[in-house]
Amino acid sequence: MENERRRRRGTKDERAMTESQRRFQSILKRYSLGADAAARKPLETAIWEEYGMQRVVLAVDMSDFSRLTQKHGIVHYLALVLRMRETAKPIIEEHGGALVRFEADNAFAMFEDSLGAIRAAIALNQAFDRENIATAEELDIHIACGIDRGEILVVESYLEFWGNAVNRASKLGEDLAAPGEILITREVADSLPPERDFTIKSVRVTIAGIEIEGYSVEYSRE
Repeated sequence: MENERRRRRGTKDERAMTESQRRFQSILKRYSLGADAAARKPLETAIWEEYGMQRVVLAVDMSDFSRLTQKHGIVHYLALVLRMRETAKPIIEEHGGALVRFEADNAFAMFEDSLGAIRAAIALNQAFDRENIATAEELDIHIACGIDRGEILVVESYLEFWGNAVNRASKLGEDLAAPGEILITREVADSLPPERDFTIKSVRVTIAGIEIEGYSVEYSRE
């Protein structure tokens, strides 16, 4: 019975795949079977030419969530995740972002410009600060954000992405930023217009054992 359910689910997933997804996976499979680097290189080039694009990646992490879950249980966890998701999606979209996915207590989005990504991160923190006024302390939501910019692979038909900018934004948001903090890379900072409604402060951050220059966004919490 269980095997039959899995088979039907797999068949449904295959039917739901778009032509873009099928082509992406087909090229990847051919790459994985390439005899040597010379055979794989044109396949890698084809993937980047078709699916590569310059984007700004925003990673949002709910702070201190493991401790809260241990203390209050899974229902508490699910309730706060639901509220985070319902709050985050419209704010991301209002600032020109595309929500890529929710993953446990994290949210991932991409933007065409750095200013929109930072303003979305600021608006998210401000929204949760307002909500927290009306909730008990154990139901408060605090987030940490990481933002990076670069060439990434995007399969737009089902909004999934991969690349160094995704990895670095995730590291900044999930591991390095404090609650309420927005950390950005130099690539993001260098792409910002001179006139903006926030300031940035230089910080040193370590990603994958490599120290890089980053910036902490200073903004109004109101």
